[in-house]
Amino acid sequence: MTDEPELLLETRGLIGLMTLNKPKALNALSMTMVEDMHPQIVTWANDNTIGAVVIQGAGEKAFCAGGDIRDMYLNRGTDFGAVYYAAEYLLNVGIHTFPKPFIALMDGVTMGGGAGVSIHGSHRVVTERTLFAMPETGIGLFPDIGASWFLSCCPGQIGMYLGLTGHRMRAADCLYAGIGDFYIESTRQEELLVALSGATEIDERSVNRVLKSFATEPGLSPLAKHREAIDRCFAGDSVTEILENLENEDTDWAREQLEVLEYKSPTALKLTYRQLSLAPKVDSIADIMRMEYRMAFRIYRGNDLFEGIRAVVIDKDGVPKWQPDSLDAVSDADIDEYFVPVSDEPDFSQAELS
Repeated sequence: MTDEPELLLETRGLIGLMTLNKPKALNALSMTMVEDMHPQIVTWANDNTIGAVVIQGAGEKAFCAGGDIRDMYLNRGTDFGAVYYAAEYLLNVGIHTFPKPFIALMDGVTMGGGAGVSIHGSHRVVTERTLFAMPETGIGLFPDIGASWFLSCCPGQIGMYLGLTGHRMRAADCLYAGIGDFYIESTRQEELLVALSGATEIDERSVNRVLKSFATEPGLSPLAKHREAIDRCFAGDSVTEILENLENEDTDWAREQLEVLEYKSPTALKLTYRQLSLAPKVDSIADIMRMEYRMAFRIYRGNDLFEGIRAVVIDKDGVPKWQPDSLDAVSDADIDEYFVPVSDEPDFSQAELS
């Protein structure tokens, strides 16, 4: 007996349906899944019998919890990181530029790489089980998979706040932050698929009409309550200034953020701040991914990513030993190095589908 494939592909009427099929691993993206997804979306982009694509996760816990970071850890010292990031980021560009409706059912945990195969779509559906975050600074990484783009699109300083702290959001917060577009109860997802697959024509207008007919309101956004403080504190000219702003804020919420940031990788914090400061000036998604590839390429050759994975996933002691271990020890010149072009880096513009 063979194991089930990690990615299920099918057509239902005019819909191409992708199901991430590793529910026991929270549908974490493996290299195999990435390599299977990319050619399929290219095929569907050019297939006149396919009007839209829907992507979902198997099981009730997660859409996709992110990339398979255990694979990263086990392949330290090889070129696995560069190959994986290149393949994943090319896929992200393809989804971002997909010429037809691309509907992501973000039911359950949606983090990291899971955001890369959903947020870039044209229609992002959240449910009462959605738990969204970009927690990368906690493992010595930065919010990648095109987060430079979508975090910069968040209102005010919410993107900087999410990127630095890894704050977790439920459905109402996702809608408020512009991460999700429609709130639909999880129990109605199959009914939604039936409605989409039974349509006699599919385009952006008809997809919007169907989604709106299923959508309801998720309630008030907790994030909105702190919006003024977020904009005030996270508008600093550096990570150090953001920390100072939080100290001056002198509220329970601000103290909670200081405690969260204290445990993040100093290098990752400074790198993320630079990334999100530069992103609004970058012209295209291909250029965004080129920037992130350069950052990821060098992170994979350093200490903090592997130390973060060890502390959180492998040994689970929760005590990473960052190098350097303080913000003061990370210079601007150190951060500059992460943005230097890489030899033989991919041409991400070749992955654009429209």
